Amino acid sequence: MNSHTTPAVFLDRDGVVIEDGHYLGSPDRVRLVPGAAEAVAALNRSGWRVVIVSNQSGVARGMFTERDVDSVHAHLADLLHGYGARVDAFHFCPHHPEGEVPEYRLACECRKPSPGMLVRAAAELRIDLAASWMIGDRVTDLEAGAAAGCRTVLVRTGYGSRVNTAGLDRDALALELVAADLADAVAKLGLARQHKRAA
Repeated sequence: MNSHTTPAVFLDRDGVVIEDGHYLGSPDRVRLVPGAAEAVAALNRSGWRVVIVSNQSGVARGMFTERDVDSVHAHLADLLHGYGARVDAFHFCPHHPEGEVPEYRLACECRKPSPGMLVRAAAELRIDLAASWMIGDRVTDLEAGAAAGCRTVLVRTGYGSRVNTAGLDRDALALELVAADLADAVAKLGLARQHKRAA
């Protein structure tokens, strides 16, 4: 790993860190997945950057605004702070090629399965993508992580409970583990034991 870069754990938001609220645009609907906050805190203590990367097509569909998404993330950050946990950066894609709001109706490079959000975060935070992980509950999360050069993990919370893992191309998805939830993933990968490897 380059001495001037640091590894990260990229997390999908809905279904991984918080309960999947289906087009969640209001802070009062935010509910943490059990164990997720403690898992993020463990990653923080071990020197990992933690970055949330989330598709939020509800913006393109006119269901809520980018400011609403920012409010959700501010509330989530406050909830995590209560557990001694933090997210280093929130990235979200407000676009959808069939969106109803013209300015957001486009095929972009940031909407997963494209890796744009991970690549942008890596540039901003000097992240070593090859030493990083993408943890999500959808195949599109895994595809985005693999396209960015990360190893990936599927969790069974959120939409992950419906994914047929037998049909997944683990090599193409760089899939290392199927875990019960975020806390299980962090424990089984030993990520909380890997102490600071970069400044």
